[in-house]
Amino acid sequence: MAKRWTAPAPGPIDQWSFDEVEVAPPGSGEVTIRVHAAGVNPADAKHVASARPGAEFPVPIGYELSGEVTAVGPDAVGGSGELTIGDEVVAFRVQGAYATDITVPARDVFAKPATLSHAEAANLLLAGTTAAEMIQVTRVTEGETVLLHAASGAVGVSLLQQARELGVRVIGTVGPDAEDSAERVRRYGGIPVAYGDGLRERVEEAADGAPIAAAWDAVGSDEAIDVSLALVSERDRIVTIVDPERAKADGFLWIAGARPESARFRDIARARVLELAASGVLEVPVARTYPLAEAIAAVRFVMDGHPGGKVALLP
Repeated sequence: MAKRWTAPAPGPIDQWSFDEVEVAPPGSGEVTIRVHAAGVNPADAKHVASARPGAEFPVPIGYELSGEVTAVGPDAVGGSGELTIGDEVVAFRVQGAYATDITVPARDVFAKPATLSHAEAANLLLAGTTAAEMIQVTRVTEGETVLLHAASGAVGVSLLQQARELGVRVIGTVGPDAEDSAERVRRYGGIPVAYGDGLRERVEEAADGAPIAAAWDAVGSDEAIDVSLALVSERDRIVTIVDPERAKADGFLWIAGARPESARFRDIARARVLELAASGVLEVPVARTYPLAEAIAAVRFVMDGHPGGKVALLP
């Protein structure tokens, strides 16, 4: 028997249940994984907070994990090649990662980068592929200067590192009294600027005469979006992952993992993000770990904002 977190119906995280479940043996094209760490993301709660088209409850919680293969079904080929019992792997775009054991499609399973711990690897792909899509849709290229909102968050830190690899200069917004956040932005190659009155002027000063070619929004505040609209000349080079209403009203881009075009891109991007991590280009700062049984506390910590890094559940 395994243990797994499930949302029995749409609603708040307090109603999630932690139950013993049978783990199905792997069928054709599937593998079973013993979970060593599960990544905790705001989407884990948001996607079960209310009824959504296509969602059938109860819903197992969690989209990404790191662990060890314990069984391999017939014709099971992983996203990075052959899989065998004992392989250390990551899995992303699966359902039910908040568990001790799970059977998943082999196509969603990849070799774990040796550079990362299980807690780090379990938090690599959701933020990493989101960041990769933001770069792709805004057509950012070497030598350009980009404005990034929520630069010290999980997606922001991945954007900073992927942009640095591309030769893109990033000006990243942080809280006005958040020196730890500013230092995190500097560590990963960005130029921190504080939110608040005069944000546009501070961004222009940091740009030192260079045009702001694009903007990546991971915060969704009116201030962030208004400054982006004022500084970026082409609205199809502004993207948000949090404010679809402003995107629709003002004619800029919105992406989300639940949208078919985003899902397709992120599936393809997994291999590249893993390659960057394996080569040492991508780090995953982990702020805190929790026992699997304390998943609700872990999700609350993430949803309260500004955890200072990623959070992992350890079975």
